[in-house]
Amino acid sequence: MSEYKTRSPEDVSVGDKLDPVAIDITTGLVVCGALATRDFEPVHHDKAEAQATGLPDVFMNILTSQGLMTRFATDWSGPEAVVKSIDLQLGAPNVPGMVMTMSGEVTGVDSESGVVDIKVLGENNIWGMHMQGTVQLALPKEA
Repeated sequence: MSEYKTRSPEDVSVGDKLDPVAIDITTGLVVCGALATRDFEPVHHDKAEAQATGLPDVFMNILTSQGLMTRFATDWSGPEAVVKSIDLQLGAPNVPGMVMTMSGEVTGVDSESGVVDIKVLGENNIWGMHMQGTVQLALPKEA
């Protein structure tokens, strides 16, 4: 039996804050995220190529950022939530050695449909905003 409980629209209100989560940005996370999303651009897994662009090390690709944003929202919502949409804007790069802190807030709740909008921000401890955007989830209604 799972310990995870999925939130229902009745559990959620506009203005609810999601607990922040700190993510260590490691070389493994950057490289494996790029390879898992079939992004073979050398700047995501070859330090010399990344340095040639002016960055100190390999940097995270957008698909890894999207995955982290989605996971942050669904870890909060629970396993039965359905991701309806993701809107993501990138800012400063994430490179190994940084820590990105994810934070979020509920900005919309449609009790009729169960759709919830969550504003998400991911900031690294060196250059600030790495990503911001919205995740829209459909939460199951209570039986």
